[in-house]
Amino acid sequence: MAFWISGFFFPQAFFTAALQNFARKHIIAIDELQFDFKIIDEYTLAEITEKPDDGVYTHGLFMEGARWNSTTHILDDSQPKQLYTEMPLIWFVPKRNRVAPTSGIYNCPIYKVLSRSGTLSTTGHSTNYCLMIELPSNKAHDDWVRAGVALFLALRY
Repeated sequence: MAFWISGFFFPQAFFTAALQNFARKHIIAIDELQFDFKIIDEYTLAEITEKPDDGVYTHGLFMEGARWNSTTHILDDSQPKQLYTEMPLIWFVPKRNRVAPTSGIYNCPIYKVLSRSGTLSTTGHSTNYCLMIELPSNKAHDDWVRAGVALFLALRY
């Protein structure tokens, strides 16, 4: 079972809830948890019929400025005349005391809409920015930043 993340009004709360469920299940303080990210490109959405033991499967994200290469399993340059590409399933896996990799990844921001701008709401969260995910890459992080690579929940306002 995978969640259509684009359908949530406040996806930040959904990700916090996923961490809370893991923390309660394993009796761990939630502030010791961070997500690990696994791109599930070998299965289609229809083939995922059960939820993972820990974490959540998500779908419904679109990428601008690059594409996911399901042959090499890394971030790749966009195809000509292709502005946006759909991302495969992403598994958000909670990990305790996780050390983030320092190379071989691109920290890709996720936004709700294409404008990439938002204001801070009364909860202290942005009205547009959701979170960063780590995508495997064989290029320098700055190359993807200059290309403006980001993920979006919706392609229209």
